[in-house]
Amino acid sequence: MSQSPNPAAPQQVALLLASAAELLRAGRPADAIAPLRDAALLEPANPIIQHDLGLACLEVGCLPDAIEAFQRATGSDPRYTDAYFRLGIALEKLGDIGGAIVAYDRATELSPSLTEAWFRAGALVYTLGHRDEAIGCFRRAAATGSTTSFGRLGKARALLIENRNQEAEKVLRHTLALDSTNAMAHDLLGNLLSEFGRFDEARECFERAITLAPLLAGSYYDLVRCRAVTTDDDGLLQQMEAALATPGLEAAQRLRVHLAIGKAAEDLGDYALAMQHFDAADDVRRSFGSFDSSAFSTEIDRLIARCTPEWIARAPELGSSDAKPVLIIGMPRSGTTLVEQIVSMHPEVGAGDELNFWNQRGAAWHGSGGVGNERSFLAQAAADYLGVLRSIAPKAARVTDKMPFNFLWAGLIHMAFPRATIIHCRRAAADTALSIHQTHFHPSLPFPTGGAELVAYFRSYQRLVDHWRSVLPADRFIEVDYEDLTREPEPVIRRIIAACGLTWHDACLRPECNTRAVKTPSKWQARQPIYQTSVARWRRYKPWLGPLRELVD
Repeated sequence: MSQSPNPAAPQQVALLLASAAELLRAGRPADAIAPLRDAALLEPANPIIQHDLGLACLEVGCLPDAIEAFQRATGSDPRYTDAYFRLGIALEKLGDIGGAIVAYDRATELSPSLTEAWFRAGALVYTLGHRDEAIGCFRRAAATGSTTSFGRLGKARALLIENRNQEAEKVLRHTLALDSTNAMAHDLLGNLLSEFGRFDEARECFERAITLAPLLAGSYYDLVRCRAVTTDDDGLLQQMEAALATPGLEAAQRLRVHLAIGKAAEDLGDYALAMQHFDAADDVRRSFGSFDSSAFSTEIDRLIARCTPEWIARAPELGSSDAKPVLIIGMPRSGTTLVEQIVSMHPEVGAGDELNFWNQRGAAWHGSGGVGNERSFLAQAAADYLGVLRSIAPKAARVTDKMPFNFLWAGLIHMAFPRATIIHCRRAAADTALSIHQTHFHPSLPFPTGGAELVAYFRSYQRLVDHWRSVLPADRFIEVDYEDLTREPEPVIRRIIAACGLTWHDACLRPECNTRAVKTPSKWQARQPIYQTSVARWRRYKPWLGPLRELVD
């Protein structure tokens, strides 16, 4: 027996919606959720009510409830553009990058002029390493909203990815001339200036961004990396600690604030406080998802089993004879930026920074299990990679790629380019792990930043590079110890340059004079003469190392 409709329901819904609207006008979205939820129960297929419920939940940070409401809205009306757009924002805040991109794509499919959705999608695909796709999204943002903030920021970001930095700076300064309160423009300009070593100007930009938009408190992470924090920075530590209490501060921003406080505390010599915040940052990161150390170890076993000495010996037969690539690999924070600064000071070398190419091709190759035409795969990969390198530095004899995680694909890279130089950067395990623990890595990276998981990851990495050492030619797999490089730079640098097949150039002894943009967390360190003060840093943290103590040699 079917239930008869409730004749009072429409009137009841109207009263509930009127109450919710009044609460929203009064700036009380948390109180508006209850009447909106009651209205949604009475009319569950009403997409507008579900959207408004989702929006109220989004405003107060109830992300799972917001996502559920937006999904109901789009389920009732598959062409509800605003619901898809705000679903993307909610998923992005929750850390579901893939889901957010799908939602933004659907929103722009329905409304191609939705500038902010193009911009947000571009920012997300860029974090996943999809450079060309990101440029496309940012250009669409610029084209659809050339007179809007997100349109101008989209233009700037496309230029930044293309390393057209002077043009990007002009766009950002023009944006700020039109609207000096644009916090995101201040933040982007600060990052650009810091990449080129203009740290005083960068600090001012970061300070302005945080003042204008307290929810951008994560910019403190970049601010404290413009130089060492001293006792003259009166109140900075307290400001950052207060920022953690900012209402609505997202987890990703909170993580960066903890890391910023930790860095400042270390500069000021309070290592207990520093480690407290580094550990807190790692706890936040774990909330985004766990790392499966056992599964990673299994994949390392598969790589080792596949890259046999017999297969590696076939590289001259299967690979390209081009010697252009110089791969700088190793664990993150092992000295890869310093080595790239050194090599790219040579006039015949172009700097490629961290390219995601082999992470993508390697994953495809690894997932295939050897199915298909291997010769064809290697030839195509080599041709595509050379295209990328030539686009970066068309006239260079060598081009660097300092993606640390290419340590996973050293065997495959050698098969594609048997004459390529692979430089493996090593640093004391405890120092490397501690530095990783203190550094921000995007949550999308499948990589642990602390605890037993980081120790296990490090052991798997060591096992794999031990294998590369045993199967790759010694003149193609060059190993550089950070401690040797910083203690006695010249002989190590001469060995690096010779291994790259380049004639000696004295400029390589002065990496701090390199004028290129440095996009890694080592922006400030890269502008300093080679120093030894980071050797055996772990000793300062000895009482608080926790599981990382296992990595002390």
